[in-house]
Amino acid sequence: MRAVRCVHGRPTTVEVPPPQGEGVRIKMASAGVCGSDLHMLELGMLNAFTIGHEFAGRLEDGSPVAIEPIRGCGACEICRAGDYNRCPATLGDIADISRDGGMADEVLMWPEALVRLPAGVDARDACLVEPLAIAVHGFRRAGLRGDMRVAVIGGGAVGQTALAVARLVGCEVAVSARHDGQREAAERLGAVPLTDQPYDVVVEAAGTASALADAAKRCKPGGKIVVLGTYWDPVEMPGFELSMKEITVVPSSMYGRCGPARDMDVAAAALAHIPELPDAVITHRFPLDAPAEAFATAADRASGAIKVVLEP
Repeated sequence: MRAVRCVHGRPTTVEVPPPQGEGVRIKMASAGVCGSDLHMLELGMLNAFTIGHEFAGRLEDGSPVAIEPIRGCGACEICRAGDYNRCPATLGDIADISRDGGMADEVLMWPEALVRLPAGVDARDACLVEPLAIAVHGFRRAGLRGDMRVAVIGGGAVGQTALAVARLVGCEVAVSARHDGQREAAERLGAVPLTDQPYDVVVEAAGTASALADAAKRCKPGGKIVVLGTYWDPVEMPGFELSMKEITVVPSSMYGRCGPARDMDVAAAALAHIPELPDAVITHRFPLDAPAEAFATAADRASGAIKVVLEP
């Protein structure tokens, strides 16, 4: 079967044996190229395993599923509290870093990884469940309410999914985006114009020091900054503004569980209620045999790329 792996520093489709062993077999339908994939490729972190942690497909009986690509030990106090994203064992069992990911014809995953999709959600679009879960988790940690005004700094896929989730909650949401395509997508998803009025919650979805400084500037006194962006290098904190406004910074990593509900399950339900999201955010689809072109397109935000998807 085909799988996308890093060969001589480039994402390349190679022939590999079908996956064997314990687990649930999933025939893949879509796998998104994440900004983290681009950074890990640049840093030489994608070497041994099939790439892809944003993916969805169908079970052998045809049922559509998205995949939760992380797993904690399940036994420690952290996991029992539902915060398995913080479990030290998680990095030892995460798709595309420490086990094969979803850019392949088929993949085996543990049964608990399956996220059943609501009626009407196409598996070709359900690779968006993972980035939606990132927004769901961050807003859950921040205690988002529908009466809050929200600003999102960054118009990439995470920023767009944050916009979509906040709008679903009932919030008024503005987005600061660098590129025309990102601004057009935000408008399609219901964003209002950005103003100089302070915001209750500001989402930092770009992963840069300048975005964090802008978030602090736009946040109201006593407000919250939700950090959904990933920092790959040390970042200077806007300390004066954070202190003088007594802003609460809410770091957020991946997703977990709150009581009986996983963030991934909430994200799948959210996707069913935001049918316009895939058309607004998925800007490019490539066949599994064209990973180099897909990754190059995903890296060129100025060309209009937001979410680039590979399909078997």
